Amino acid sequence: MHAGKNFTFQEVIFWTRKDIYLHLLVAAVPTSLYILLDWTWLGLPWLPIALLGTSVAFLVSFKNNASYDRLWEARKIWGAILNGSRIWGIMVKDYVTAKHAKNPVSEKELQEVHRQLFYRHFAWLTALRYQLREPRAWEAIYKPHNQEYKNKWFRVEEQEGKVEDALRPMMTKEEFKLIITKSNKAAQIIALQSAHLREIHEAGLIEDFRHMELEKILAEFLNQQGASERIKNFPYPRQYATLNLWFISIFAILLPLGMLPEFEKFGHNLVWLNIPFSALAGWIFTTMEKIGESSESPFEGSANDVPITAISRTIEIDLREMLNEIDIPKPLKPENNILV
Repeated sequence: MHAGKNFTFQEVIFWTRKDIYLHLLVAAVPTSLYILLDWTWLGLPWLPIALLGTSVAFLVSFKNNASYDRLWEARKIWGAILNGSRIWGIMVKDYVTAKHAKNPVSEKELQEVHRQLFYRHFAWLTALRYQLREPRAWEAIYKPHNQEYKNKWFRVEEQEGKVEDALRPMMTKEEFKLIITKSNKAAQIIALQSAHLREIHEAGLIEDFRHMELEKILAEFLNQQGASERIKNFPYPRQYATLNLWFISIFAILLPLGMLPEFEKFGHNLVWLNIPFSALAGWIFTTMEKIGESSESPFEGSANDVPITAISRTIEIDLREMLNEIDIPKPLKPENNILV
């Protein structure tokens, strides 16, 4: 997700330059044949092509709206995770006490219980974001033009590192050995949290009502994880995505043929203007298609994604400050104005 400023014109040109070259070629071939070889039969009536362009514009708009809805839903989900994490930290600090402990518990031991519950939550965030960054066959970030842009402007931690290395510092050795073999590590970490809450409830460190309230927070985290997984694992319907691309391609090919007679009306020498204007119109359509494509999978690790790595870091900072720790990591900063 871009932070601080929008795409620059140079970035857009770099991202779509192959499309620009293709549109110029598609426009140049019929225009040259029309002028140099007098193939005037290449000119098509403008009205049906304009009607086709209107239909394609509606389809592009529909896809972009649907893609934005997926992106915005993902942002709301992680906003809820951020707020829920802060609530979790406050509740753990204030609910888990030694007031009704069945056996004497020192302040240091109580702080260790708080620390375990906090750090296990960091582990859940880490496991979840690594799972959400796993590749899917339909995700656009793995297309050559998006990979080229990504390699030039930013990096994604979860696609370069291993989840094992990220989880190890946040868990005990026993828990790490148990979790690392699981397919859905994030869900299993929530299960560990629940088991730990049961243990401290049995030890009297938390009362029945407060125990239920903390369990409700864990249930909410699972709900938000499931909502994230729903977006991750169910793509924008491929029949819409595929046909939309085909329709844009057909329109881009027919566009210069329909504009040839229109420029002819202003003079034979002005027909050459068909090349830049047809390329520009086609480029707008294909670029809008790419914008929708890059927004439909908000966890794939593109420049337009929900910045779940940065949000996780913000949560970690907030909760570690609640623990009054000194060695606290810095907030993630945008790389080339891109925050991931």
